[in-house]
Amino acid sequence: MNLDALTEAVVKGKRKDAVELTQQAIRDGHDPEKIINTYLIPGLNRVGERFQKREIFVPEMMISAKTMQACVELLKPLIAKDTAPALGVIVIGTVFGDLHDIGKNLVKLLLESSGFKVVDLGENVPSQKFVEAARLHDASVVGLSSLLTTGDPYVEETVKAIKASDVGAKVRIICGGAALTPKFVEGQCGADAYAKDAADGVNKIKKLLEIAV
Repeated sequence: MNLDALTEAVVKGKRKDAVELTQQAIRDGHDPEKIINTYLIPGLNRVGERFQKREIFVPEMMISAKTMQACVELLKPLIAKDTAPALGVIVIGTVFGDLHDIGKNLVKLLLESSGFKVVDLGENVPSQKFVEAARLHDASVVGLSSLLTTGDPYVEETVKAIKASDVGAKVRIICGGAALTPKFVEGQCGADAYAKDAADGVNKIKKLLEIAV
């Protein structure tokens, strides 16, 4: 079975086709994590690139994201790891002013399947709530998600609030989202890492915590 068609279905937002292809891939015995990392994430990355170039806009991108989410929901039960000890606690959320959560939800899935405990704060999260959650749950890493450029000021505000807090010296901060860049995240905001996509985010978190990738 050629799973490149699955990538194309995500890019074009063809949910029914994507779901059917994912179901067939499962029946054919394809590794669930490989389906996500090799075919679904690259598809959504292409959508993100088109969004950045203004070839498509938020509605089209969300259709593709929801297409991918439907596929991930089929794969999620197959990759959950409930018995492994947690590698660490990761607090994640979408920054204040942003209601998009598809990317964040995918990050949560991949982190949990990798053995982390994830505290998901949801979307539209004020900076102080990230600080409080990091303190309450003794988090190792805080992950900020932001889809739109309008969220940039809140990304910067949240990073600086965490750094200035009592947990700032301990917790590491990683940011990702379609409109963010490494220069903005690591340079202007002062975060510890930029994630270009969900899989990259998991790898970067492991590197921050010195866990073998």
